[in-house]
Amino acid sequence: MFPFWTTPQRRALLFLVGVFWVFLGIHWACDRAYLPEGLDVPAPRAADLADRIDPNTADWETLAAIPGLGEKRAKVIVAYREKALAAGRGPLVFRVAFDLTRIRGIGRSTASNLEPYLIFPVTTQPAKKK
Repeated sequence: MFPFWTTPQRRALLFLVGVFWVFLGIHWACDRAYLPEGLDVPAPRAADLADRIDPNTADWETLAAIPGLGEKRAKVIVAYREKALAAGRGPLVFRVAFDLTRIRGIGRSTASNLEPYLIFPVTTQPAKKK
C-alpha cells in the first residue's frame, strides 16, 4: 500500500488521524453556537432584553446584551458617552443609531443592525412663532 512507510509510521499516522477526528467530533458536539441552516434562533442573550435600550443611559452590561455588540464594544460606548458628557456636549450624546458610528469599531452596517434594539429620546425643537 505505502511501501515507503514502515508499519510503526502507518500506525502513528492512523492514531493521529483518529485523534483529530475524535477532537472534531467532540468540538462539534459541544459547540453551542452551531445552528443548522434555515433555523431562525435568536441570539443567546436576546431574552435578556426586556425592551429597547437607550445608549445614553444604559450601563455596559445592559448594552452587552444586544446581539452582535459584545462586552468590549459596550464598554467603549459607555466610555465614549462619559467622555462626551464630561466635555459638556449636552445630555444626549446619541440621538440616532448613526451617531454610534463615531465610535471606533462601529460602522454603518453595525449601527443599522443595532437599531432594532435601541431607543433614542425624542428631541423636539421649540415651535417657531410666526
